[in-house]
Amino acid sequence: MATVRILSEETRGAHLARTGDAIGLAGRLPRLAIEARRIATGTLHGIHGRRRAGVGENFWQFRAFMNGEPAQRIDWRRSARDDGRHFVREREWEAAHTVWLWIDRSRSMDFESSLARAPKIDRAIVLGLALADCLVRGGERVGLLGLTNPLAARAVIDKLAEALASDKAGLDAPLPPTVTLAPLTETVLITDALSDPDLIAKRIETLSARGAKGHLLRIVDPVEEIFPFDGQTELIGVEEKDRLDIGDAKAFRALYQARMDAHNSALLEACARRGWSFDLHRTDRPASEALLSLSQRVAAPGGAQGRR
Repeated sequence: MATVRILSEETRGAHLARTGDAIGLAGRLPRLAIEARRIATGTLHGIHGRRRAGVGENFWQFRAFMNGEPAQRIDWRRSARDDGRHFVREREWEAAHTVWLWIDRSRSMDFESSLARAPKIDRAIVLGLALADCLVRGGERVGLLGLTNPLAARAVIDKLAEALASDKAGLDAPLPPTVTLAPLTETVLITDALSDPDLIAKRIETLSARGAKGHLLRIVDPVEEIFPFDGQTELIGVEEKDRLDIGDAKAFRALYQARMDAHNSALLEACARRGWSFDLHRTDRPASEALLSLSQRVAAPGGAQGRR
């Protein structure tokens, strides 16, 4: 889907002139960190660590024995109750889990219409920092993908904000780094996801090739989703500077919304193939709504499920 800036009587002058540049973003980060801390405290009082299979003292669950495993792992007493099937006794792993965050700060994230509460980039940063704070309170470790090591410090918001402020290269990256994550990690991508869905799908495949789980949170301005215009409207590419005069915006709306729905469906399918979750958050809604939904999915045992 093309990255566009929409000019009309309702939004003319509302677009921010490269709010995500290094100087502008660095200047706003202290305020965004305060907001992130506020909504994290107001939404959750910490996320409890998740139970996972691994080395531990407490029984967790039985699961089916898999070919190739050592035979001594079979629980013969449980297997005797099910004719022809063998089971393994799994114990609970209480070690800290690692969650990797990637926050899109490319040019398309600068957009803010008069209907929004904040630019997409500000909302994405607030949600990412607030989620990190909640996860660390719950005993997890959190890092910025490609920028920091995993952190478990209570000052995680400040440390991640400092890393974002010093990272100029990330302002031109519409996709997360090309890395493959370890099996027992998770990643959270917070982005407007306006790149080609095939490119996003390939990056998801790379990140999760070894079994890592993930979550894609798409941030959109309400104008980008509902296209609430009538009359003469001009679309201007934020990155390529292409222009499209569409004439009657009301007549164009159905085509635009169909394209948006197809884009979201492609993203949902890409996530579902790898067992990732997918959700959409509009910047005219409170940040706390997205934080609660996202933190519940990250904390849920048994992996993520794609949804819309």
